[in-house]
Amino acid sequence: MVIDDRKPGAGATQASAGMLAPYNEVEAEGPHLELTVRALDRFDRFVARVVEDSGVAVRYCRTGTLTLAFTGESQMHLERVGALARARGVQAELLEAADVAREEPAAASTARAGLVIPAHGYVAAHQLIEALVAAASRHGVSFVTGVRVQAIRQRGEIVTASAGTEILTAAHAIHAAGSWTGQLVVDGAVPAPVHPVRGQLLHLKAVGPNVRRVTWGDRCYLVPWDDGSLLVGATVEHAGFDEATTVGGMSDLLGGVASTLRSDWRATLVGARAGLRPGTPDDLPIIGPSAVAPRVWYATGHYRNGVLLAPITASFLADAMLGQRVDPLLESMRPGRFGRL
Repeated sequence: MVIDDRKPGAGATQASAGMLAPYNEVEAEGPHLELTVRALDRFDRFVARVVEDSGVAVRYCRTGTLTLAFTGESQMHLERVGALARARGVQAELLEAADVAREEPAAASTARAGLVIPAHGYVAAHQLIEALVAAASRHGVSFVTGVRVQAIRQRGEIVTASAGTEILTAAHAIHAAGSWTGQLVVDGAVPAPVHPVRGQLLHLKAVGPNVRRVTWGDRCYLVPWDDGSLLVGATVEHAGFDEATTVGGMSDLLGGVASTLRSDWRATLVGARAGLRPGTPDDLPIIGPSAVAPRVWYATGHYRNGVLLAPITASFLADAMLGQRVDPLLESMRPGRFGRL
């Protein structure tokens, strides 16, 4: 059973561009890079299985990313990222300014360099959610929406969740409340140090040729669709639990488009949306059993990589809950690193 006070995907996911680009988020070895790289490696079979089980089409493209550098500092960043990817056996081509124009005709002429990583891609997050709900339902999962869980407790081998006027019981519970994780405290534990980070996303429609592939600039990223749509993201705002779109946020993103693409590239504005991404003090997710209630499992704090990390998080938790292998990588993400969680 899934209990949510909103319909599935109506939180941070509805404002996600579905980016699958681990090397664009990290430039050094460590658990974060290992987690995101392994997550991307699972995505082909994950999407194939979800589509097969649900019968719902999901737009999923591994057409790569082009990251542009407009300053000497960002150019050095591209060189480090390219070297890191190649050291892991991943193709990464560093482009000079003249090559950038051939790779992406819409790129601003001020680009000094570019980096193409063909393994990257994106997935249509709203279609993925629709398919996941359909697949889960066919496997016997029920969805209860419009109800918020107020408390989670473990007594012996039974977990109880207070939801509205009901008390639900189970052998295990997964605490996946996103930015609201700290407001739903497990009995006997301290609040999880998860904080909301607002991200605003623009939806544009290209007038003429669209951008060829997912493109990152110094101030935004661009995700093109075949129908001419272009998703532009995303702001990073510490605005509490305010989920509103703002003129300032849209202005920042439009400025990012203007600095990334040629001045004669044209588009119309379709809309904007915002979501709250769950951040943690060390930027790593919180995945694993509660230190005080071991039948309560945390799956939260995924920040900017919630869609990318969905399949590997589910796999890690399922294996651990069913008494199978506990992946050593989970040690760096255990809830207990923040105290009595």
